[in-house]
Amino acid sequence: MDESTVATLLQLAEPLVALSITHLTQPTRAKLAADDLSINAYPSDYGGLVFVGAPPYRMPAEADLAAIFEAAAKAGIVWLKFDADGPVVDGLAIYDDDGDDG
Repeated sequence: MDESTVATLLQLAEPLVALSITHLTQPTRAKLAADDLSINAYPSDYGGLVFVGAPPYRMPAEADLAAIFEAAAKAGIVWLKFDADGPVVDGLAIYDDDGDDG
């Protein structure tokens, strides 16, 4: 493979972080699953991908997700991958299955 191809792919790469779906409230999880969030999202069977942008192109209407967007923007993250088996991130709220802070 041509080295310039690899270099170009690296220049086009966008940072993604995987994190636990428990960082979203139950209503936000349901919106993600139904592809009904206020921002661009791509649901999966276990969570989904959410586009943040760099800088964020739009802040979500969902307060729990907006708080995560703020942290992601400061970290230079462009994509969030919410996953049932994803890691819990210290400093982000965690919600139990009822959507309450846990």
